[in-house]
Amino acid sequence: MCESPKNRAMEIRSKIWIEIDGKCVFSKGRVILLEAIERYGSINRAAAETGISYRRAWGYIKAMEKRLGMDLVETKTGGAGGGGATLTDEARRFLLDYESLESGINELVDKRFGDIFKAQKTAKVGRRYANLS
Repeated sequence: MCESPKNRAMEIRSKIWIEIDGKCVFSKGRVILLEAIERYGSINRAAAETGISYRRAWGYIKAMEKRLGMDLVETKTGGAGGGGATLTDEARRFLLDYESLESGINELVDKRFGDIFKAQKTAKVGRRYANLS
């Protein structure tokens, strides 16, 4: 049996991703991976932090780079000073653009949700809806 929505606020959730030829090229998960690479300077540590294998992380990076046609990660091989990884300037700009897109879409979705369900609240006398303002 469903719980009564009485005194519970409804919320809208949405996810966006970018596809090329029907294949995901960029999503929130890929953002999290790239941000972890930037934070830790290591693909291995970023993979562990995001709960995926190094091999899968590397596969995501290579697929994104190929589909987007740009380098996203610069790597240094190990040795006495150790290896590492950093994001390219192009990757940093792409992340900012993606986050701007995501934020803008969320604003539109939130507004539309509020417009529709506030209108429903006014139209359905006797029903209680959470305040969406």
